[in-house]
Amino acid sequence: MWRRHHWGRELTALGHSVRLLPPQYVKPFVKRGKNDRNDAGAICETGARPGIHPVPIKTVEQQAQG
Repeated sequence: MWRRHHWGRELTALGHSVRLLPPQYVKPFVKRGKNDRNDAGAICETGARPGIHPVPIKTVEQQAQG
């Protein structure tokens, strides 16, 4: 969990548009075994669906609080 916010901040600083998707919304779309290809497909399918709200990227201070 901590890494996704770190990379979200890093990629945003480089000028990319970052949306963090809640894992519980992505999991139902994972087909078959767990591997990077299936995970990427599930993430793309989840991101394309309306009504999925991204998680706000936490600052370093927010992460330090817990």
